[in-house]
Amino acid sequence: MTRSELSDAPVTPAAVAAPLRELAETAARAADTLAAEVAAAATLVRDTVRAGRTLYFCGNGGSAADAQHLATEYVVRYRRNRRAYPAVALTTDTSLLTACGNDFGFDHVFARQVEALCRPGDLLVIHSTSGNSPNVLLAARAAREAGAKVLALSARDGGALRELADVNVIVPTDRTDRAQEIHLCVGHLICDLVEAEL
Repeated sequence: MTRSELSDAPVTPAAVAAPLRELAETAARAADTLAAEVAAAATLVRDTVRAGRTLYFCGNGGSAADAQHLATEYVVRYRRNRRAYPAVALTTDTSLLTACGNDFGFDHVFARQVEALCRPGDLLVIHSTSGNSPNVLLAARAAREAGAKVLALSARDGGALRELADVNVIVPTDRTDRAQEIHLCVGHLICDLVEAEL
């Protein structure tokens, strides 16, 4: 497409409003269908933090960004000034990720860290819109072997991860971007509830 074929017309308000309405509709469906699951997830996170155990977060791509974002909310703060909560994103150490990817394969980049770090009473929070990525499935299995619990945030049908998690929050959408947007919202909601109680 040449420059002369590109439109110079301004973006219309309707073009902006439609995707926002679609996101709002996805959020409304999640509110209608997932309240019990999100409440169970919040209880699991609260009880882990209250017991002095550690939250571990992982995911791929945009889900990795969500994992890092939420781990930071627990360590630093969300809406309230309070003590730091122990939380670690397993997506941030490039030396570890590349060494493990090189020596054992990318499928093991999270499981290897879970094996090294997770202890009974800890919680692994997995962000995976498909629920089928091999590296998060291996991480979930490693967490269970370590005596840690697993919280999964996914979409579609939850994928194979559904059977490995103690609590599933499965966003009712087939769109990866919408699922990640709702996952972040749910993660903030849970953090807010935990801060309010602790």
